[in-house]
Amino acid sequence: MFGNGEMANPTNVGRKHRNNCRCSNMSLDTSTLYLVATLVAAMLGGMLLFFGRQEKIAALNWWGFAYLLGAVSVGLWTLASSMLGDTLSLAFNAVGFVACGMVWNAARVFHGRSPSWAGLVLGAIAWIAVISSLPVEATALRMTIGAGIVALYAMLTAYELWNERRKSVQRRWPTLLVPLLHGFVLMLPILIGDVLQGHHSNFGSSIWGTIFAIELVLYAVGTVFVIFMLVSERAVTAHKVAASCDPLTGLFNRRGFSEATGRMIEREAKAGRPITVLIFDIDHFKSINDRFGHPAGDEVLKLFATVITSTLRITDLSGRIGGEEFAAMLPCSLEEAMQAAERVREAFATCGIEVDNAPVATTVSIGVAGGPAGTELDVLLAAADTALYQAKRGGRNRVQAAEEEPLSLEQGRRNIAGQMASPKRPNVVRGDVTMSAQGAQ
Repeated sequence: MFGNGEMANPTNVGRKHRNNCRCSNMSLDTSTLYLVATLVAAMLGGMLLFFGRQEKIAALNWWGFAYLLGAVSVGLWTLASSMLGDTLSLAFNAVGFVACGMVWNAARVFHGRSPSWAGLVLGAIAWIAVISSLPVEATALRMTIGAGIVALYAMLTAYELWNERRKSVQRRWPTLLVPLLHGFVLMLPILIGDVLQGHHSNFGSSIWGTIFAIELVLYAVGTVFVIFMLVSERAVTAHKVAASCDPLTGLFNRRGFSEATGRMIEREAKAGRPITVLIFDIDHFKSINDRFGHPAGDEVLKLFATVITSTLRITDLSGRIGGEEFAAMLPCSLEEAMQAAERVREAFATCGIEVDNAPVATTVSIGVAGGPAGTELDVLLAAADTALYQAKRGGRNRVQAAEEEPLSLEQGRRNIAGQMASPKRPNVVRGDVTMSAQGAQ
């Protein structure tokens, strides 16, 4: 996150820079900027830990500890680097790399993946192993290796955020820009030194030292902004899901089903494909509650929800729209929907569940109604409900299709417009018989 002491501390690579600053007009002191970055990181780390504990979000705890470790690493190097020996120097540098690994793992945990414990310490171990074999005067190479490790962690963090596919790229771009920019700022002076100059021993005495110190502050604040943007977005999504899902079965409730099917109707209408609605009503559900109790009735409802989701296709939508009433929308023809409904009926009828060693009859009546592209949900539900009533009157535990295909909204408008445009002749009254003028001729 913050990098190692070789990068973040001006003592080793910035002695010449500080001496030159006394004689130059540069108003920004690099050591002060590093101290500001340390204080900002410590404050933000404590804030993240506080909210992580309050909201019980594990990823915030990871981010909070990462900030605190990074602040400790940079702070000690800035204030007490001259008093640290080689062993402590390596140790505090390793702490900085562990902080980078924690930022990467926080992104993994936030998106539901398990933390990579090996990746957490691999950067620190690699740093210690490589630096231990290099001479002390190889400052430039030490700086290159350290910046490369930090940049690698930044790229891994950006990769984890990129893999989160729930939002569009346009909505995710800030979460990618911040870690990528951090890695770019780390590697740019080294690349310029290697490619253009052939060396980078004057990093501390160049403007890059100041730019890097400023970037640390901006990165700390920017990362927290991204973190809270992700947390807020997830909270909003969770509230939307809670408002549109039935807590007992996990299916859509009536509101969620209406919103989801509205999007499906619009999509299928653009493609000119038909849609079909199924309404399910569990037979004699009240007697199940009366005989076995409401907990048993709840289990039957959950069982039927499982049957629906396991029998229908993943592209089909289903929801609980009433007490024991369910509905589904299938982007297919009426004939295909009838076959799907029959599979659901058979699967539920053969469940064979028992309560207190007593068998429970699990049958369902199903009404099916299909319509052309663009047919409104309410129109389909009304037609399917009529078919469901006929299935119940016909003996239950059966699938019944609507007798007439409902008209789409556009078809209904065309029919009404045609009726209004067609000429009508006045009626002629003859005694007590009323007939049209056309029929009188």
